[in-house]
Amino acid sequence: MDISKSLAYLNPELVSRIQTESILKEIPNNTPILREGQYIKVIPIVLKGLIKVYTRYEDRELLLYYIRPDESCIMSFSASIKNEPSQVFAETEEDTLALLLPVAKVSTWIEQFPDINTLFFQQYKQRYSELLDTIHHVLFNRMDSRLYNHLKTKATVRKENPLKISHQQVANELGTVREVISRVMKKLEIEGLVKQHANGIEII
Repeated sequence: MDISKSLAYLNPELVSRIQTESILKEIPNNTPILREGQYIKVIPIVLKGLIKVYTRYEDRELLLYYIRPDESCIMSFSASIKNEPSQVFAETEEDTLALLLPVAKVSTWIEQFPDINTLFFQQYKQRYSELLDTIHHVLFNRMDSRLYNHLKTKATVRKENPLKISHQQVANELGTVREVISRVMKKLEIEGLVKQHANGIEII
């Protein structure tokens, strides 16, 4: 698969090295690809599909951000460069085609092709903004606002409406419990913001 268009902003020789020395892999939906405490061996660039990155505390989860096509994971990049274990989990949310960059190769490429930093650092601002939004929603927004915004974002990134998702999955991603989501979902439905179907949730 030709990745030159996706990485057109990089040195052509570097793009050629990435293409020949990385691993192209198809990863099925709902496949865990990274866990907390794991040392990073490869850094993904998503070519097609979607990966969610989240954190977990006890039995609660909190979605941090999505990795969309032509994007990579800055948390994986940062941990790999420092040779530190991952602080996050990552899992495919759709059937995904990813280019896996071996960490050992990335270290070499950084020395030979400094512009590879563009691949990752251009996303730091975006991810930082997304993480601040997440913190803002958790601290200051009511659950109904958090839930509705979360569903809208999810429908947009997955290009899917109605969303095929359970109340338990939503609860996991928002770091709460299913009973809370069910109660707030009913409120949103009464307000005409969502419709609940047997096979999913429709955002109005």
